[in-house]
Amino acid sequence: MIERKPLVNDLYTADPSAHVFNGKIYIYPSHDEDIDVESNDNGDQYGMVDYHVYEMPDAETLPRDCGCVLSLKDVPWASKQLWAPDCAEKDGKYYFVFPARDKQGMFRIGMAKGDSPAGPFTAEPDYIKGTYSIDPCLFPDTDGKYYLTFGGLWGGQLDQYRNNKWSADNKEPKGNEPACMPKIALMKDSLTELSEEPRDLVIVDSKGKPLTGGDEVRRYFEDPWLFKRGDTYYFSYSTGTTHLLCYATSKNVYGPYTYGGAFLTPVLGWTTHHSILEFNGKWYLFYHDCERSGGINQKRNVKFCSLTFEPDGSIRPIDGSLK
Repeated sequence: MIERKPLVNDLYTADPSAHVFNGKIYIYPSHDEDIDVESNDNGDQYGMVDYHVYEMPDAETLPRDCGCVLSLKDVPWASKQLWAPDCAEKDGKYYFVFPARDKQGMFRIGMAKGDSPAGPFTAEPDYIKGTYSIDPCLFPDTDGKYYLTFGGLWGGQLDQYRNNKWSADNKEPKGNEPACMPKIALMKDSLTELSEEPRDLVIVDSKGKPLTGGDEVRRYFEDPWLFKRGDTYYFSYSTGTTHLLCYATSKNVYGPYTYGGAFLTPVLGWTTHHSILEFNGKWYLFYHDCERSGGINQKRNVKFCSLTFEPDGSIRPIDGSLK
């Protein structure tokens, strides 16, 4: 049984985006360096200079390391910090999307392409214009359209943007102010450009009111994941400061998304980052904690476990403290 056990034991891995390609599970994590750096809210402890891809033939076999598929030195526009990535397939090509700081220290989102889900990937010469912040999720809808969602507070800089414009004077909303919302944008067919300005992906309560900045148990912090089950869109995310994974649902890809609840309680470590997939008729949650390092936040390990949907479509909560 490999559920809830570290899937990779020779490197520190985090932020797993997992997908099914060609009948196998492929995991696209970030790669924590085995270094000791004091943690801060800006995320300087997460250096991260390359990406590995992992292949699982089934849910009972530990993954195979497909090797390093992209390095910082091969991304012309980036200066540092290759954080949480994602990947999608279109017309037999694989599109690996990732954040990094540009030469001015601002987070942007880049694209790299490859011929195999196992990589390697070749980065585009510049980042995707109009993007900012971190944690890209590239979602292929059932109608053939692709959407990019992204955004993370604090070190991810999302709280410094209003109407897609940056200012150092912008701060994280507090109290009853409307919370910072993740962003969503339709992609052009090339998947290397946005076809529109990023929009707010609005998360509302049961009465249709947008969540507030002071509602740290429910409001969005980082880690967007968008998927579809039947005719319902699920948007799942991390609350950051309260260390929960939550979800919201909508019948429209743009939302608004109605808050549905928390489905993962806090894990060992400051927070977690996740993805959700269906494989051979079963649903799974991929996430990370700090079991291998005994709780060191920048030395994390990827795990997965079964995920259950109730008959009404709600997600059954999972105890993140279990091993």
